[in-house]
Amino acid sequence: MTTPAPPRLIPDRLHGRTTRALRSWEAILVAVAIAVFIANSFLSPYFLNAWNLSDATFNFTEKALIAFAMAMLIIAGEIDLSVASIIALASTAMGLAMTAGAGVPVIVATGIATGVICGAINGFLVAGLGLPSIVVTIGTMSLFRGVAFIVLGDQAFTGYPPGLAYFGQGYVWWVISFELVLFALCAVIYWALLHRTTFGRAVYAIGNNATAAQFSGIRVARVRFILFLLTGLMSGIAAVCLTSRLGSTRPSIATGWELEVVTMVVLGGVNILGGSGTIPGVVLAAIIMGLVTFGFGLLNVPGIVMSIFLGALLIGVIALPRLMRRK
Repeated sequence: MTTPAPPRLIPDRLHGRTTRALRSWEAILVAVAIAVFIANSFLSPYFLNAWNLSDATFNFTEKALIAFAMAMLIIAGEIDLSVASIIALASTAMGLAMTAGAGVPVIVATGIATGVICGAINGFLVAGLGLPSIVVTIGTMSLFRGVAFIVLGDQAFTGYPPGLAYFGQGYVWWVISFELVLFALCAVIYWALLHRTTFGRAVYAIGNNATAAQFSGIRVARVRFILFLLTGLMSGIAAVCLTSRLGSTRPSIATGWELEVVTMVVLGGVNILGGSGTIPGVVLAAIIMGLVTFGFGLLNVPGIVMSIFLGALLIGVIALPRLMRRK
């Protein structure tokens, strides 16, 4: 006579979900974020100051805004390497509007509209003409920044209206900046768009197999075009925040940001080949990169070391899953 098995205290379904959550990439990122936070608190006596922590958010919020849209684009199997150049062109357009006597609402609208137009150009070339996105956006990366250099040369736009400063320097409450609130709001919006809508399911389907998605009734070209529009939109918004924070425009603004944005997305668990990834992972990756950058700044680490770190991090994050699968 066999003894009946004792009743499970945790339902199988709940136990399975808990195990998967603890083994997920997001759980690893949470652990890394905690470790970086603790390390920074020991390495610098200034780190745990509330205002210093608030300033740390400026190291990632603007890039993370672009990373949300970039994550969806990469999940769909595409990429946009022109985002930093879009920021430069959008900021230049804002400067031209300012010199023409426009007020803050028109200046902000000009920056955002320029980003959308640049995204539409990329979307038309990729989704409309069927050109490879990496080739197209390398071309437009040079094109957009080249236009900014033609307009400004070695000059700069300064003297923006005081009201514009709120978008990049203002605080909603105590140490909670406007940029941080915007980051949180966009995180919720993109989480809902990717994980709770049919559009998000179409993005995953296209990233896994675009041909099968096409035959299943998904309008692949339309989805790709919208994704490039969203990337341009978020680049325009980031241009408004960055220009507001700096108070000036130079054609070299945001140089190298495309590497940091892609690193942020890949570190967040998005497959660089498409088909998988989550917005919460990108949020955690943005926070980790912000903490690391801020910690390096407090320790007076040279900027070139940060560039080396980002390059090594990007290679490592891409290589690690493959090495683990082989093992």
